[in-house]
Amino acid sequence: MTETHFEPGVRRFGSVNWLGVWTLYLKEVRRFMKIFTQTVAGPVVTALLFFAVFAVDMGRADTVVAGVPYLAFLGPGLIMMTVIQNAFANTSSSILVSKVQGSTVDFLMPPLSPGELNVAFALGGMTRGVVVAITSALVISLFAPMGISHLWAVIFFVLASSLALALIGVLAGVWAEKFDHMQAVTNFIITPLAFLSGTFYSVERLPEVARVISTYNPFFYMIDGFRYGFTGHADGSIATGVIVLLVLNTVLWGLCYWVFKKGFRLKA
Repeated sequence: MTETHFEPGVRRFGSVNWLGVWTLYLKEVRRFMKIFTQTVAGPVVTALLFFAVFAVDMGRADTVVAGVPYLAFLGPGLIMMTVIQNAFANTSSSILVSKVQGSTVDFLMPPLSPGELNVAFALGGMTRGVVVAITSALVISLFAPMGISHLWAVIFFVLASSLALALIGVLAGVWAEKFDHMQAVTNFIITPLAFLSGTFYSVERLPEVARVISTYNPFFYMIDGFRYGFTGHADGSIATGVIVLLVLNTVLWGLCYWVFKKGFRLKA
């Protein structure tokens, strides 16, 4: 009887494994959409609570900030804050949970290059950020004027900010070894920078030293640029904000690419 040998076939993807990227991206989107009440509805409710506290309970609903009604000033800031927190949470939690459960092999073993892994995880985080932004905007617009002055700024800053936080989430998820580490990053880095970036106030009202310090906070440019898209007012330079986010995303992309290429804290 003749023994038959079968040689394993080679699947050719071309220069980019589009199917693999799409599959991993879809997995990331389905992961957060499956728990919609926690990942999307929850942040919107939190934003509304902040809106009620600062605009109503503190009696600032009728005030004007930097020439803009406070409600119109506050709305975009709260929307961007939810984007920042959720784009970060999406990638960081996904990677950390995979590490804790020992399932990183699920995305490391398939024929995906470091760049393709980067694209899939980053787009997953961006998608959650955009979904939260749209949902928050629709809800907050019921209570505050949300006219758009510069559509390009709204689109650019929500996408660039979501990308930056998704990439930061990748780095944090890879670095963290347990949930306490991730909570520390959220509590001591992400949340303070978001709150001290002009979300609830205009940095023009700060003392000179504090105002200068704010210009070194990248979250300031995210919120200021996004708010500019709605109100037409900016506390800082929009051109500088665009450059800062482009440079920040380029650096973060390079770091994430290196992390995936080396398998830092991902491969045993």
